[in-house]
Amino acid sequence: MIEGNVSANGVASNLYPFGAASVGEAPERDEALVRAIVGAVERTGAHTGSVFLLSGDHRSLIVAASCGSPPSLLSGWRRIPVNSGLPVAEAYRSGRMVHLAGAEETMRRFPQLSVALPYPFGSASVPVRAGERTFGTMAVVWTAKPDGAGLSRAQRRMLRSAADRLGTTLAGLRARGALGEYDERTAPVVVPLPSTPVIRVGLFDWNLGTGALTADDELCAIFGMPLREFDGRAATLAAMIEPADLPGFRSAARAAVQERHVLAHCLRIRDGRGGHHTVELWGRVPESPADRQAPAHMVGAVLDSGSRMAAVAAIERLADGFFALSPDGRVAYANHSMEDLLGVRQDELLGRRPWDVLPWLADPVYEDRYRAALISQQAVSFLVRRPPATWLVFSLHPGAQGMTGWAAPVRQPVPADTGPGAPLGEGGPPASWSPPPAAPRVGSLYRVLTLGSALTEAVTAHEVFEAVAEQLLPAFGGQKLAIAVVEERRLHLLDQRGYSKRFLARFEGTPLHARLPVTDALTSGAPLFVESREELLETYPGIMVSQSNSWAFLPLIASNRPVGVCLLGFNDVHRFPDEERGVLTALGGLIAQALERARLYDAEFALARGLQNALLPHRLPALPGLDVTGRYLPGTRGMDIGGDWYDVIPTGDEVALIVGDVEGHNVAAAAAMGQLRSAVRAFATAGHRPSDVVANTNRLHMDLDPALLASCCYARLRPRSGVVRIVRAGHPLPLLRLPDGRAEVLDVPGGPLLGIDPAAHFPESALRLVPGSVLALYTDGLIERRDSDIDSDIDRLRASLARMGGGRLEDLADALLRNARRSADRADDIALLLTEYAPPPQTATKPASAHADSGPSP
Repeated sequence: MIEGNVSANGVASNLYPFGAASVGEAPERDEALVRAIVGAVERTGAHTGSVFLLSGDHRSLIVAASCGSPPSLLSGWRRIPVNSGLPVAEAYRSGRMVHLAGAEETMRRFPQLSVALPYPFGSASVPVRAGERTFGTMAVVWTAKPDGAGLSRAQRRMLRSAADRLGTTLAGLRARGALGEYDERTAPVVVPLPSTPVIRVGLFDWNLGTGALTADDELCAIFGMPLREFDGRAATLAAMIEPADLPGFRSAARAAVQERHVLAHCLRIRDGRGGHHTVELWGRVPESPADRQAPAHMVGAVLDSGSRMAAVAAIERLADGFFALSPDGRVAYANHSMEDLLGVRQDELLGRRPWDVLPWLADPVYEDRYRAALISQQAVSFLVRRPPATWLVFSLHPGAQGMTGWAAPVRQPVPADTGPGAPLGEGGPPASWSPPPAAPRVGSLYRVLTLGSALTEAVTAHEVFEAVAEQLLPAFGGQKLAIAVVEERRLHLLDQRGYSKRFLARFEGTPLHARLPVTDALTSGAPLFVESREELLETYPGIMVSQSNSWAFLPLIASNRPVGVCLLGFNDVHRFPDEERGVLTALGGLIAQALERARLYDAEFALARGLQNALLPHRLPALPGLDVTGRYLPGTRGMDIGGDWYDVIPTGDEVALIVGDVEGHNVAAAAAMGQLRSAVRAFATAGHRPSDVVANTNRLHMDLDPALLASCCYARLRPRSGVVRIVRAGHPLPLLRLPDGRAEVLDVPGGPLLGIDPAAHFPESALRLVPGSVLALYTDGLIERRDSDIDSDIDRLRASLARMGGGRLEDLADALLRNARRSADRADDIALLLTEYAPPPQTATKPASAHADSGPSP
């Protein structure tokens, strides 16, 4: 019926202008996305699939295409931070498929996702990449299977192949410059799931003069005749029409031709078995100068709705309410009985979501029932109370193209304590309960959960800022963030990202009574959302404006006290819908609580760090015949301080060396460390033997009723002879590096930890150092590793001491701490004390054994 030949590429290129205007400026990319996601859904048997592409700033994964997902469901997950805990982000970061067979595995591996989407479903996310470049992630969702099985190996292989093919295509487009940029302003491609046509349509071209009729294969099928058997005559098809319908059809066709109006007529087509089905015929005469006197052609279509028209008529006669919802929750059909049940006209209901039309359906729980059916693809039934006292039962039955439902009045009394949206047989709040006005979407709930989780792990104020920046900016598409804290009724910048330091410096120390958006938001306690520069300048004339075009000023108030202000800036004009404003307001409360807690921690930390710094030696004494250096390294997790210490104490012609470790990482640990350090100094300078120094320190520690235990290694060295006496109290073994480069573990006996037994005995060992030897005393933070025993840890340090020694003592100390400094998750602090025996040649003694001797001191 259509003459002329058009190549496939020609057809595609002719369609590109429509696609570019409607979706984006990269039609080839969009076409590749559609092919990939539709193919992935079909091959895996999923009911939803999406492709997430990396944003231009590489901080977010943005929905680029979706198959089977309604736009309303996509809105909350439109933008996902790359570092978030969602499976699509995990697949992007790891480069591996994240396969979650069902709800149990999802809860175990991604608990926050399960809280936000507590429905039974399975999912798989796989990276979209080509070579070393990852473009994003492809994800599919399917109905949870009774046996708990997920995708088969073959299905997973097909999903990976679909993602790899898409990655190869995107790489080719990028090489040709046809990939285009992708950000939150680019509308996603939304494709419905492929389905069987609801209505068959056949096309025809009827020559009114000759009776010849050109028909397509669908029209022939409607008339029950194969296309190859059709002889091209209108009379042949007319013979298939119920004879009683022909006179009326001829009359209507003649009037349509003469009066040049559209022909619309119902006909009954015989099926050859004594039955028939009804079709609609629509036709018109084309306007042509040659046909003005005697029209030659009529073109049109025959529509066959099968038994659906009869089904609709039957549903309209039922007393119960029946309705259909589109995938995004809008009412596509409702029979007349729904008008009486809901108390609303059909024209008010069609095309709108039920919870947007009816106030008594506006509670979040009702939309959640719909969402549960949509995501799990399982039927859901629940009760609803229509004011004042009418109870209705709703049942939702999801499918690939939307949802069918029915509603009916409850025939039996409903318990007074049945809550809104309660599943059948389940209780809830009292019947007098009234629903709140607004309902947050699941994506919004996930934002709150994610930031809340990140803030619980943030300890310091700057860690709070980093958590907010990592979650807030990519989640809402902002480019700039600043947090200012309140100190003495003035605002002081805590940290910022994206702003010019020179610009923010102008506002440093701003008093709270100043007329500025940040202070107005804080003093009023209400967030301020500014969507344009014009709006900002109109409200605050003469204000200095950054390069942003939209802003959100969030007051940070905790315990009814102003803590600070969070400023979120957008380079482009940003509209703040009501739901987004509500989420940002809620997040402001979370940030305020975390910031207040962190500032209290910072204050305690400053106190403890000051105490610790005051107690640790600021410089070590210069000693003849000895070269001594010490290092202290705080932990990188928790309070960042602890009870580790070292000290060097001259005692006449000898020198005492001490390294100790008090358990804990807080002010109490630092205070206990100060007491022990003072005790050791007092007993050492008084001339006590090493074993007596440790024993007396232990008794004093016990007398002070210690809540914390401690360990230490005490050594007293005589530089003239090189003799060193060593006492251990529950402490790691010391190490000795010999001049020839070998290193030994000094297996000297030891006593218990300090603070356990006031009568504890601490044995004393003696050895003579060889000139050029290095004695290493340290705390366990330097050696302990997860999944490793203490002996292996000490031997690892011994090997490092042997390998790295031979140069300056300062360089050796730095080398031994190099790996520890690089660790971002080191729970314990470290103390290290290195002593090199380097006597002048004239006083050096004859070399002797460096091995420990537990006998009497020389």
